[in-house]
Amino acid sequence: MKIYALVGKSGSGKSYQAIDLCRRLAIESILDDGLFILGNRVLAGISAKRQETKVKAIKTALFTEAFHRDAVAQKIASVAPQSILVIGTSDKMIEKIVNRLALPHPSETIRIEEITTDEERKIASVQRNEMGKHIIPAPSIQLKKEFSGYFIHPLRLIRGGQNGKARVSNRSVVRPSFSYPGKYTVSTRALLDIALLVCDGEAQVCAILKASADNGESGAVIHLSIVLRYGVNIIEAAETLQRRIAEQVERMTALNAGAVNIEVRGLR
Repeated sequence: MKIYALVGKSGSGKSYQAIDLCRRLAIESILDDGLFILGNRVLAGISAKRQETKVKAIKTALFTEAFHRDAVAQKIASVAPQSILVIGTSDKMIEKIVNRLALPHPSETIRIEEITTDEERKIASVQRNEMGKHIIPAPSIQLKKEFSGYFIHPLRLIRGGQNGKARVSNRSVVRPSFSYPGKYTVSTRALLDIALLVCDGEAQVCAILKASADNGESGAVIHLSIVLRYGVNIIEAAETLQRRIAEQVERMTALNAGAVNIEVRGLR
């Protein structure tokens, strides 16, 4: 297994550059801020950007918790990638990460200054320090559950490639808890209002007999007991309603729609 290190100070654009660097050097996987990422998939870990304080974020990025360290180490051992890019703010941080995960020492270290311009690093610094935006080198769909309740946006870059083929890079922009001056919550009443509003716009729904919602760590869970219009396809109507409620909940609240349970109690 070959280990590469990408080193640069916080907010210099390391996570943003990681995917393109892996493509150029044919690196299979990434260790970044507590996550083990293989290709476009997050296979293991806890994101440091999910933590509520900077101190907890640093500890997570360094794999100080045994359960976190062991889970990631076991996943790396089972997948056995040929190469890993380890991202850190210093050589000392890289050393701590590879030691804790029982990985070989880096055979090549890349400095962020070697692959970016002064202007690119300045833009990255503004995005991080003034706007509170952090990049994770993985698609948003892979992070939606873990970052339920966070503002998370996909960043999809299309660039020219070899033989006239475009290269697509998927990244995600998140606002971590520790970048906010406060904390926001979404009430169950608001979740119910969104679900009921969607139902009001569906002609196949005749009545709502019972409705409840819960907002847990894995996202919003909504339960509806409804009466459908006679003659509709029950399964198709219920699936359409589930999908539309989930879409609106995620669009309007930034919560992951963990489950939308529809019980059809009758036809009218």
